[in-house]
Amino acid sequence: MSAEPRINDRIRVPEVRLVGPSGEQVGIVPLAKALELAQEYDLDLVEVAANARPPVCKLMDYGKFKYESAMKAREARKNQAHTVIKEMKLRPKIDPHDYDTKKGHVVRFLKQGDKVKITIMFRGREQSRPELGFRLLQRLASDVEELGFIESNPKQDGRNMIMVLGPHKKKTEAMAEAREAQAARKAERQGVASEETSEAPAETEAAEAPVVEAEAVEAPAETPEA
Repeated sequence: MSAEPRINDRIRVPEVRLVGPSGEQVGIVPLAKALELAQEYDLDLVEVAANARPPVCKLMDYGKFKYESAMKAREARKNQAHTVIKEMKLRPKIDPHDYDTKKGHVVRFLKQGDKVKITIMFRGREQSRPELGFRLLQRLASDVEELGFIESNPKQDGRNMIMVLGPHKKKTEAMAEAREAQAARKAERQGVASEETSEAPAETEAAEAPVVEAEAVEAPAETPEA
């Protein structure tokens, strides 16, 4: 069944409880009278409570109502916070440069409001040294403590050791800050573009200005003394 309400001529009841354009209660009126009022106000008659007895109808601009409802739904979806768990894998004897790179990814994930699952992978004889993985996880948690906290303490899982970091910021806060930063960058780019546009005429005028060459003036010839 369609979720769209019935409007105007599609309403098939003898009378309706009518609500005016500003939300005022008009009362129970014949359907023909409600349609007449809708035409008089240049609005639509929309059935908003079909199961009521009699059905409740409202005078409104249905096209505008649908557009505003769609925009509100879109904004609500944009602001929804979806819990995302990112994963980062490390080795117990990781190279310092690789560690910094991996830590950078963890920082980015936490700033975005996402959880991060850190997995230390042991191979061969490394499995007999779980303390290496534990110390590495503690070091990473300490390095990013301003952005996240240990949500799940390190624990051994077969050949791996796992720890989960949670962000201090909520997902919605991180998304709002990201949108503000994007808007600020856009405004800055537009400001730079407008400055360049305002400076362009002056440069053009200077370029088109006629160049006046200085005429060479000959010095009078010296008269030899007698």
